[in-house]
This record gives sequence, structure tokens and C-alpha cells, in this order.
Amino acid sequence: MARKGFKRKFPPLEILSREDVEQIKMATLDILKETGVVIEHKDALKLLEKNDCIVDYDSKRVRMPEGLVEECLRKCPSTFRVKARDPENDLIFGGNTVYFKSSPGMDIVDLDSWAHRTATEKEYEEAVIVLDTLEHHDWFSCYTPYFGYEGVPEVMKMTMGLIKRIKYSTKFTGLCFTNYNWEFNFRIAKVAGMEVLCPALMASSPLTLSEFAVDAAFKTIEYGFPIGVDTGSVFGATAPATLAGALALFNAELIAGIVLIQLKKPYSRVFVWGFPNPQNMVTGAPGFGNIANALFNVANNQIWRDYGVPLRNTASVYTNSKKIDFQNGIERGMPAILSALSGAHSIHLYGGIYGEITHSPIQSILDDDLAGMIGHFIQGINVNDETLALDLIHEVGPIPGHFLNKRHTYEWWKKEQYMQKVGDILTYPEWEQSGKKDCIDYAKERMKRIISEHEVSVNLTKEQEEEINVIVKEAEAFYKKRGDIK
Repeated sequence: MARKGFKRKFPPLEILSREDVEQIKMATLDILKETGVVIEHKDALKLLEKNDCIVDYDSKRVRMPEGLVEECLRKCPSTFRVKARDPENDLIFGGNTVYFKSSPGMDIVDLDSWAHRTATEKEYEEAVIVLDTLEHHDWFSCYTPYFGYEGVPEVMKMTMGLIKRIKYSTKFTGLCFTNYNWEFNFRIAKVAGMEVLCPALMASSPLTLSEFAVDAAFKTIEYGFPIGVDTGSVFGATAPATLAGALALFNAELIAGIVLIQLKKPYSRVFVWGFPNPQNMVTGAPGFGNIANALFNVANNQIWRDYGVPLRNTASVYTNSKKIDFQNGIERGMPAILSALSGAHSIHLYGGIYGEITHSPIQSILDDDLAGMIGHFIQGINVNDETLALDLIHEVGPIPGHFLNKRHTYEWWKKEQYMQKVGDILTYPEWEQSGKKDCIDYAKERMKRIISEHEVSVNLTKEQEEEINVIVKEAEAFYKKRGDIK
């Protein structure tokens, strides 16, 4: 078993010509061969030199030949499975399947003042429970819902957040790394009987892989987990202002990581993504929600279909709005549907509002309707004898005939429509009589029901919880010895 996600039943949206795709791909190869990438890791430099790369040990710059790059891309599986705690929540990345995932925020946001603050432990748990329950939410980002909660030392936040996701959900989860926490986190995942997906090779744009990122990648390979390759260029700042140039550079950074992974362990499962954004040259801030993000994603999805490597769109959700409002809706809705139409295998969506600053479980509940609507659209129209309904049309005929009392209508109307769970679908008089509730009111009511009724599909055993507690104590001792915890 595995989660279904949504299957796109028509050719993906393309905005680049065949010549455009080839030109960008050639530019990417040229960057890797002529400009090269700085890799701040001695063992990685030796491995690359052994495989015909030109390595300058003084500058730590590596130049990669085209043939090696293309060979390593071919070794990436075009589809692969990842293991959740509950086999029914396993995911199969690749093909025409689209999965929706959560988006983290540093803090919880207050729905009255729109101020943000650190979440409490209870609020963290509730946000996880909401995401576990929502129908179309398929997997967790690495530090979703928040970057931690009150009372947890900074160096322990990712580890304690992972434990909360494991305890209150059986959905697949991502896993980030900092301060050498990967050893503890990977062990916790093993104890829980699951895999995690870590953006281990996270590039520093432009064109740099840190020693820390390479260490994380090699440790991920050692544990046999799938590996995320990630970057986050800013158009006009750490990448060219032009989308074509930004695409070439962005992909060079991702592919440099892929080369290193496939040389270390051929045929490793690799998932690529990034967090690209234009820089607003008026304010100096990233341009979250800018239509340039959607253009970039649609073009890049087309390019990576050529490479045959599964890909996730990250900048498809974050908005410049600090509230749940019209701006928020349009700046997350348009990029999300364009990502789905153009072939992303996973799409960031649930809960995130402004950048990675704020997250809200109410936003997650609203996003479940958005994901459902997008998924319903990309699954297309069923055309067969039953849906054409010619016999029924002949039977009903012209006015005064109608279809309201026909079994065909009863059986098909909900299949052909998507009914929102928290949208206002009342007539105007009904809306007035019901207290003029809006979607946020309905989402709040739904959250209360979710929290009161939630049951995790597979509980951790007493033995698993005890083993995890031992690992947590080891992590605390490690960080105390380093002076990170007083």
C-alpha cells in the first residue's frame, strides 16, 4: 500500500520550447565544467578527482566533465518508494503522481492580531494532529509545523519536533539537520521503523557545498535513506536576475550534489528541490508570492522531466501576506496549481504563510480544500459511455424534462464536483441566518473536531518510546559537552 496522491491524466504544462530546454541544460553543463563548484570537504574532493574531475585543492573548486554529469543523472531512479511508519502512508515519488506537503514556519501566528510568537508544546502537537488528519496532506516538511516549541533548547528543536511528528502521526516526514543532529535523528527514525528524507546536500548559492552539507549527505547514504538535494538562490542577488540564467545556475548547484551522491553510492534515491525567489530590488527582501516563482517552477519542472529525477516545488506556497486573506490566497493558489499542472511530484502547501516565519493549523485546514480542488482538476474528465450518458439524455429529452430525479445524477454529482469542507457555500439568506460565518470560522470549528477525535493509526510501542528517550538523553549529553546546552 501507499498513499494515492493525485494522478495527472493529461500532458504536463510546458512553457519552454525544445530549443530553450536544451540551451538551459547546455548552460548548466558549461557552468559545472568551466566555472565549477566550491566543495569544502577533503574526502569529497578526493572522490571527485578520482572520477576525472579537475580539482584545485587550494581554492577547493571542482570542475566536472559533461560525460560524468550525464552519467550520474542517469543513475538517479526516476521513481522510488519511501517508507512511513504506517505502510499505507508510504509514498512513491515520480511518474504522474502529485503529493502535497506541509510548509514550516518559525512561529505560530495569532489570528486576531496577526503577531507571531513561539508555539507552546500543546500548540505544536495540535498542529501535527491537524496535518495527520487532513485528507490531502501527504507528508511533513522537515521542521513542520514550527521550528520548535517553548522550553526546548535551540539545538534540540529539530529532534524534539521529529519525535512529536512520529508520535502523533504515521505520515512520512522530512528531516533537516543542524549541529550534527543527524546521527540522533536517523537513529530515532530507525527505532520508529521508518525512513526520513533529508535535504542533506543543501547548496549555498552561488555554487558552494559546505563541509557540513557533505557530511550530512554521506551520513544519509550510510543509513540508506533517500537524499534531498536542495538550494535556494535569490534572483538578482545570489543568482542572475534573469530566469534563464537563474535556472542554469540553480540546476548546476543541484546537479553538483547529485554527482557527489552517485559517485559515493550509485543508484541512490535522490529527490531534488529548492527555494528560489526573486529579490525585490525596491525593498531588498525576497519576493515571496511573485509570479516569477511560478514561471521558474513551471520551466524547471519541464527541464527535470528531461533529466528524469523526481522534483518538489518549494516556493509554491509562501506569500508576502502576513494574514489569511485574499493576497495570501492568490499568491499561494496560483503557483500551487501551476506546479501541479507542470509536473511537480510534490508541492509545498499546508500551513505556511509568510516566508518561513509563520505557520497556522487554520491555514492548513484551508489548504486541504485548495489541494483537493487542484487534485480534482489535474485528474481531468472521465469520458466513457456512463459519463456521456447518451441513453439518459435521450430519455429526458427537451423541457419539461430534467435530471434532478435520476439515479445517474445521484451517483455522479459528488464525483464530478469537489465540495469544499470549510468554504462558505450557503446562499445569501442562509449565510445571514447562520451568523455570517466565513471560511476561517468553519476552519476553527473543524480544528476543534479534529483535536477531539484524533487517533493515530499506529501508536509507538512502549519499547520504541523507551529507546527514543535514551537517544534524546544521549543528544542532550552531547550538546551539554559542546556547551550548546547550559
